[in-house]
Amino acid sequence: MNYRAFLSNLILCLSFLILSPLYAHTPEAQVNINTASAEELATHITGVGPTRAQAIVNYREQHGPFTQVDDLLAVEGIGEVTLERNRNVLVVQ
Repeated sequence: MNYRAFLSNLILCLSFLILSPLYAHTPEAQVNINTASAEELATHITGVGPTRAQAIVNYREQHGPFTQVDDLLAVEGIGEVTLERNRNVLVVQ
């Protein structure tokens, strides 16, 4: 192997070692739908903006805490698609 090829391979390997942690998948933050603010809900739930997030908070205040994630379907504007898209980040505690 010549010097130039060796140096190119070394740089490529070092680049991979340095940059790979930046591209590693990190678990998404979970959001407790019983304690999160409207701002937190809008930030963590894909497809839910400030208005819908406030509707979740209002529903929770009027009807009490959610007992399961699927209870979000009772909130106007939250459908099956939104629920399934976000199921991995939603928790009830």
